[in-house]
Amino acid sequence: MSVAGLILAAGASTRMGSPKALLDFHGETFLDGLIARFSEFCAPVVVVVGCEAERIRSSVRRPERALFTENRDYRLGQLSSMQCGLRMIPETSEGVLFTLVDHPNVQASTIAALLSPPRAPLSIPRFQGRRGHPIFFSRALAPEFLDLPPDSQAKLVVNRHVADARFVDVDDSGILDDVDDAAAYSRLIETA
Repeated sequence: MSVAGLILAAGASTRMGSPKALLDFHGETFLDGLIARFSEFCAPVVVVVGCEAERIRSSVRRPERALFTENRDYRLGQLSSMQCGLRMIPETSEGVLFTLVDHPNVQASTIAALLSPPRAPLSIPRFQGRRGHPIFFSRALAPEFLDLPPDSQAKLVVNRHVADARFVDVDDSGILDDVDDAAAYSRLIETA
């Protein structure tokens, strides 16, 4: 199956105070780590930048592993960035592996499990009963995300299809790591 990766790194990171995409984790930035992991399974890997776009784009160590697109309307919220990225996904892609840059700690084994059969329109990882990131969705769902108002939320489409979702139980607490502020970043570093 042909799967594209989609990483959102467009937000202003106001609670963090600096771009989350550039935070160091295991000797590389959040964004570099995600690009590396996603590119093992996905082609292309689309990265959406917005706030501090050039600074983030120029910091990537292996830019050849990703396609970059800029959401100039990133202030509208995450869905506007997701929609910007979805417009870059090739027609030949059968599905999309989607995450936010502030979820840097997912294991490659989790990605492999999400992309393995059986196929479902939506595959969501779960650790000890809690859902996390990344998620996989079928190309067939892309128009539904694109039809939402840009200031809306992607979870409206996810909730619409949750009955058909495949929940993938993984031994990877990293799917829950959501680094929104300095305290969350400190916790991530301490437990790594």
